[in-house]
Amino acid sequence: MSHEIRLAFEHPAARARATEPEGPLDRISVRDHVVEVEIGAFQAERGTTQRVSFNIVVEVRAPDAPLSDDVDRILSYDRVTEAIALSLAEERLNLLETLAERIAARILNEPQAMRCFVRIEKLDRGPGALGVEIVRSVADLATRVTPLPDTTPHPHVVYLTNAAIASPNLGRWLDQFQARAEPVILCVGHPDAPAPRTGHRMTQRRVDLLALEQNAWVLAGRDDRCVVVATRTELDWAMKHGQISVWAPSKIVLDAVDGPRNGPEHPVDLAAWFAGHIDASDLLLIGAPPPAACAVPVILQDIARSGL
Repeated sequence: MSHEIRLAFEHPAARARATEPEGPLDRISVRDHVVEVEIGAFQAERGTTQRVSFNIVVEVRAPDAPLSDDVDRILSYDRVTEAIALSLAEERLNLLETLAERIAARILNEPQAMRCFVRIEKLDRGPGALGVEIVRSVADLATRVTPLPDTTPHPHVVYLTNAAIASPNLGRWLDQFQARAEPVILCVGHPDAPAPRTGHRMTQRRVDLLALEQNAWVLAGRDDRCVVVATRTELDWAMKHGQISVWAPSKIVLDAVDGPRNGPEHPVDLAAWFAGHIDASDLLLIGAPPPAACAVPVILQDIARSGL
């Protein structure tokens, strides 16, 4: 009995170890994540914020292939903290239990997640920490009948020619992009200098992708607001935090199961594929011709006349 009582107050990581199913699972954890929020059913808790602490352990399925130090192959810590932030932002809640259920549901929607321990504690309501802890699994999630709201961002993808990158209007365009409600991802073409020729289709594809990435870094050098990103995890984080991203295409293109029909030697078509791949709201082309095809609306802007 004393063991059970002690375990009840252990960190969720210890409880996960003690109650593991048929064998140990890999785990990730977020400890002592404190947020100031208005929550609670009592009148004294209305109109004021209080500190709430989150301790979360997620049991994840083992990878079916080597990770290769690739952030897109794991469940990112950002997904856990985003589940907290999104659940808090939905509406003011009375109960920690409701908040814990919503956080667990969001986390278990991630493909790697198997089981989730969520402990939430109010730090300012008494001499100690007052809280709840729940354990949920993907089997529990299957019984839900109310889908979670879609919080996937639908970015505004912008393709800049070299003339647009060099334009004195670049800073003004970026100002207007920043003012938009939806996130912005910039795509670029090849540098003016020709890429090396390899004489082999697959190696040439890699060289052409790297040439696009070199030009992405040129754009980043023009304005500090432009941050080059290569992985879907980085893109998701940037979109949710208001960062202007410049797409470095190699990883996403090479990892795609249903990749672009045209290769990186057609950068406008590649940008159009990318816009559809991430479910963008639209594709704005500044100084570039229209793509052969695009799954999202395409907007053409002349450099000289563009006022966006």
